[in-house]
Amino acid sequence: MSILNAVSLSRRPAAAFVVIGLFWGCFAAHVPVLKAQLGASDGLFGLLLLGSATGLVSSMWLAPKADKVLGAAGMQVGVVFLALAWTLPAHVTTPLLFAGAMALVGLASGMLDVIMNARVSELEATHRRPLMNANHAMFSVGYAVAALTASATRDAGISPTLVFAGLAVLCVLIVPMMRMGVMQVDADPTYAGHYPFWPIALCGAVTLVAFMSEATVEAWSALHVERTLGGGAAEGALGPAMLGLTMAIGRFSGQMVSEHLREVTVVKVAAAMSATGAVIAAVAASPIMAYLGFGILGLGVSVIGPMGLALVGKLVPPHLRTEAISRVAVIGFSGFFFAPMLMGLLSEFFGLRVAFAAVAVLLLSAIPLASSVAKHPAAVT
Repeated sequence: MSILNAVSLSRRPAAAFVVIGLFWGCFAAHVPVLKAQLGASDGLFGLLLLGSATGLVSSMWLAPKADKVLGAAGMQVGVVFLALAWTLPAHVTTPLLFAGAMALVGLASGMLDVIMNARVSELEATHRRPLMNANHAMFSVGYAVAALTASATRDAGISPTLVFAGLAVLCVLIVPMMRMGVMQVDADPTYAGHYPFWPIALCGAVTLVAFMSEATVEAWSALHVERTLGGGAAEGALGPAMLGLTMAIGRFSGQMVSEHLREVTVVKVAAAMSATGAVIAAVAASPIMAYLGFGILGLGVSVIGPMGLALVGKLVPPHLRTEAISRVAVIGFSGFFFAPMLMGLLSEFFGLRVAFAAVAVLLLSAIPLASSVAKHPAAVT
């Protein structure tokens, strides 16, 4: 009942989380198709995905301003913008145009992400209970559903263009239910002249580790199963689907755990668990073993990012909450774009097994970062 109540309290931003999950899950399952469509090598494809980082960085500055201007319609406009942006990459066959299309996707995704996370943080402050994990679980639900559906459409030979267009129409249809008022908070004179740099930097680093690891599996798990382990198209699409399913389970579980344990403790345990999953995926001898690794990684990494976003919402003064979350969100979600590039280069020179082993090392770095967050529980300068 706790999970259902959390989703009910935050149903409007939860719907936005589902929308983003649907698009990224669909994209992850179509990576082998899009890569072949472009005729790109692993390294080039990774670099092309870096185009999204340009849009994402822009969203860090634009999202807080757009949030103030759009107010209650912020999430609605964000969903329409995202749906339109995602219609572009699926039918582009030129690498440069693909990078430009992904830059627009990064801008749209980043803006909606900041706004919906800010709305959840406001609801957490209003209801005095954690809600972030439940909402990020809804992203994972959408991601898994889209990846599973895409495995069927790929087997049926349906083009990515048609799949993304249909998904865009579906998401636009639920826009009316996403209108949500914005909490108005006056500046606290206590914090005049101070800026919460350390909470943003540390929570951003924790979130970055989580989302870089997640993005690696999203973008390259299908290729790992199909190319390294000899799986078919449907088996490849099950890689990101397994991640999405286990992340949904992990985040719904994290919603309950976060009401009883400190966020920092949960992050440390989750980092060790997800690193183990990455190692299993790296040494896998069959698709089944790789799915096991992706599943364990998903269960662990699922709670790390939401915890980082929830922490910064608690550590900064209320009037700076949206701005702080936008900074942490952009730092963290840049991992979705930098990770595929780095993964592509590692795969190009050393193979996907080494690349997944590198993910395990990255995840372990979240443990000392979480300890640093604990040492700055009230940092505001």
